[in-house]
Amino acid sequence: MAADTTDIDDIREQARRWLADDPDPASRAELTAVLDRLPASAPELADRFAGPLTFGTAGLRGPLRAGPNGMNLAVVTQAAAGLVGWLTAQGGTGPLVIGYDARHGSRQFAERTAQVATGAGRPALLLPRPLPTPVLAYAVRQLGAVAGVMVTASHNPPQDNGYKVYLGAELGGELGAGAQIVPPADAGIEAAIRAVGPLTQVPLGRPGEVLGDDLVASYVERATAVIAPDGPRDLSVAYTPLHGVGAAVLTAAFARAGFPVPGVVPEQAEPDPAFPTVSFPNPEEPGAVDRLIALADATGADLAIANDPDADRCAVVVREGEDGRGWRMLRGDEVGVLLADHLMRRGVTGLYATTIVSSSLLRAMCAARGLPYDETLTGFKWIVRAGGGSAPLVFGYEEALGYCVAPEHVRDKDGITAALTVAELAAGLKAQGRTLTDRLDELAAEFGVHHTDQLSVRVDDLREIVDAMARIRAATPTTLLGQPIDSARDLLPEADVVILRTATARVVIRPSGTEPKLKAYLEVVEPVVDGDVAAARTRAGAAIAQLRGEIAAALGV
Repeated sequence: MAADTTDIDDIREQARRWLADDPDPASRAELTAVLDRLPASAPELADRFAGPLTFGTAGLRGPLRAGPNGMNLAVVTQAAAGLVGWLTAQGGTGPLVIGYDARHGSRQFAERTAQVATGAGRPALLLPRPLPTPVLAYAVRQLGAVAGVMVTASHNPPQDNGYKVYLGAELGGELGAGAQIVPPADAGIEAAIRAVGPLTQVPLGRPGEVLGDDLVASYVERATAVIAPDGPRDLSVAYTPLHGVGAAVLTAAFARAGFPVPGVVPEQAEPDPAFPTVSFPNPEEPGAVDRLIALADATGADLAIANDPDADRCAVVVREGEDGRGWRMLRGDEVGVLLADHLMRRGVTGLYATTIVSSSLLRAMCAARGLPYDETLTGFKWIVRAGGGSAPLVFGYEEALGYCVAPEHVRDKDGITAALTVAELAAGLKAQGRTLTDRLDELAAEFGVHHTDQLSVRVDDLREIVDAMARIRAATPTTLLGQPIDSARDLLPEADVVILRTATARVVIRPSGTEPKLKAYLEVVEPVVDGDVAAARTRAGAAIAQLRGEIAAALGV
């Protein structure tokens, strides 16, 4: 009992020190209420002070709450001060450009970042309103900024927010100009954040300059230049931004490109940080696109498209079945190879890249067509640096619905230009009386069915993920689907990833970098015999189901 009392006294003292430095009256009141409920609130208080949020795959990301282990004005002030100090220490010149989405706290966090920058003598440029992440990534390049900050938690739950950092050409180099940070920059910024003194001593300047809509118009103009100006445009599209910030920019881009303006799910058209019509604001989650499909049915749309809330990802839903009355969301790998194939047919030469967890079909396509190819660790910060400059990157994708169809425009995933390019491909195929699924069947007939799927396990205790990764390393299977494993790679210490391969199957196992999930990426390659693609798909589906069971057993989940 004495130890428990000591622990409570220690955490109470940490909280009191935090309260003395917290610049936000609302979060001070929140934390005071938690303190007032001690000792009953001890577990909650301990979680809030379990440690500071750290820069990970997506910068800072966490629940909106008071304390160092949450997103709040104090944490953002410290992060901004550390970032600005690091930029100065690196000799970086030029302004800091800041964007934000429509989540709770996003605008306040963006404005505080601007004040910290100007207080340190650095110009700060704020995007004019809540806008997609790709617009911020574009602005970093377009405005010659030293760096960019995007306040967003992408497709995380409503109670979360986040803070992504991009570097300009001066500090990011040619490959990283307008891209998310990578080592050693992330560790350097993290160290600078930890070195920030009392927040009461961080000077705050003017709010910064709010940019005009001409920047957004410039993004839209450049986005529409991604597709050919004279192709077919007869395509009816249903669209949802999932209560996020994509609708105005996407519909403007479609209109400027000459497409009919997509019909937008009315209940999800306006930004709403509560995401009231979905249980989880990610188009990949079950039920997330039900209203989109209903709209597509009601309007007779050819195609349905969803962005995630910050519009850097793009989901595509297609008609299926003999009567065309059913709908199916294409996997990220399917959209990725469709876009790559489309660009190749348009004569776009250069490096094509994806990640170690994506389908191996892109590799086969590049080998057959004599195009350079590279594979990277998961995340667009790696994809845009693929090849190390050996050839100019022209396309990159990751299976989690992220696509970069124009790296010279946005050096990150971009759900707006991806949607435009999908529409260009679909309209061209429609003019020939064909569909996206017809093109997928063509690719399968040529390269075999590459069936991908995912085993994803959400946990409450991160120890479960650690234990599962230890289990697969300690007792690695020797066979999968009755075939011997001919390659077992452990990417530690570079990355917490295990890769298993047989002659016809591949499994990549890793913890998620943004959510409390363990993920196993599954792939089976099934040759097409006598042109019967449907039969090959059936065999591949059965094999992937068996593979899922074998991997779940090996992981103990």
